[in-house]
Amino acid sequence: MINVTLRQLRYFDALAHHRHFGRAADACAVSQPALSMQIREMEQAVGGVLIERNARQVTLTTFGEDLLRRVRDILRSVDELGDFARASRDKLAGRLRVGMIPTIAPYLLPKVIENLARLHPELDIHVRETLTPKLIKEVAEGRLDTAIVALPVSEPSLTEVALFSENFLLVRPGEDAKTPVPSAEMLREMRLLLLEEGHCFRDQALSFCNMQSSPPREVLDASSLSTLVQMVGAGIGVTLIPEMAVTVETRSAPVTVSRFKHPQPSRTIGMVWRKTSPLAAQLQQISEVVSLAARALRAPKQDGAKEPAKRTGRRKVA
Repeated sequence: MINVTLRQLRYFDALAHHRHFGRAADACAVSQPALSMQIREMEQAVGGVLIERNARQVTLTTFGEDLLRRVRDILRSVDELGDFARASRDKLAGRLRVGMIPTIAPYLLPKVIENLARLHPELDIHVRETLTPKLIKEVAEGRLDTAIVALPVSEPSLTEVALFSENFLLVRPGEDAKTPVPSAEMLREMRLLLLEEGHCFRDQALSFCNMQSSPPREVLDASSLSTLVQMVGAGIGVTLIPEMAVTVETRSAPVTVSRFKHPQPSRTIGMVWRKTSPLAAQLQQISEVVSLAARALRAPKQDGAKEPAKRTGRRKVA
């Protein structure tokens, strides 16, 4: 009989995920020597080498890769036992692992946490912020209970629940406040600032400008909406940002914010979770809390450009 502990399985899973002993140990809240010792004991128990050790990173052996799939199945089943127990309670309590994409998390997360803490104080919320493909993978594998992303994700194993829709707004230098709002076609001839490859918001912005089939004249990439807005304030170009980000990102930048003519570019934000999750009913309740939190974050609709914002940190919404 192979004597492998649940702790060893979790350590091995973390090591396979981070591919680094130090980061895996930090994720497991143990010392690096303790994690390394448990991995060696696990290798002895299963009778094979699981990882190739070198100074820079960890590489799984073929045996380790094969075993990893089974280990994750086991851990997912163990976690679902806990989910079943939590699902039987009358109130929401215990650990809740939530993922959010970067173009949502900084703006929606504080209000969501505040509302959940008030309504369900016994919830222990763990948040993961990363790109959509990683979130979907981690939800499907049971690493996350749910994720808040732009829909659709079109993953057959996941339930999708739409929460709200929001428009994309145009951010231009403050001195452009009195100039007409360009059309999608006109944007193709401008210096358009976008998020770097991998962000779904980038793809949505390009879709609005119909730029997939033919590249724009000039596109500059950034890693965050904050950087994009500051670059616009410096006069480098123009950009699009989601409605919920306007208040936070433009408060210290000399920019003007305008709405496009109808139909306005937009996205639908929703929650996803595994169709087999025992917490489905609870997650549906949480989705309603998230929807309520989002209502307070929508930028007020205003028509007509005002005088351009001077480079003193003020901004105008057109």
